[in-house]
Amino acid sequence: MSEKLITVKKVSLNNNCPECFSTNGLELTFKQKFIETKFYKSITQDISTIMHCKICDTSIYPVTWTEDIERVYDYQMKAFTPKKTSKKFKTLFWVLVGSLTIVVITASVLIIINLFE
Repeated sequence: MSEKLITVKKVSLNNNCPECFSTNGLELTFKQKFIETKFYKSITQDISTIMHCKICDTSIYPVTWTEDIERVYDYQMKAFTPKKTSKKFKTLFWVLVGSLTIVVITASVLIIINLFE
């Protein structure tokens, strides 16, 4: 089973970076969890956010956020709409379900035939 975070949205912020004080380098990235197994692919509701400064190349953690950054972050979270959750079954799943169905039907028919003999 592999779990990945896929980027859903990137937003450039005009706030001052807490590290280098640049006003045009902050970027907020929204990522959503994507799970893939042998049987299915799924997009979940798990959302993670990452704030990064492109100027000083550092990750900005919530501990160092200013009130302005928090306000912009809250606004962007309200404006963000994640991808709809979904689950897509792969061919292997359908082959197993079909095979199991055939085995159950065959066993039922054989039992019924043996009962009436």
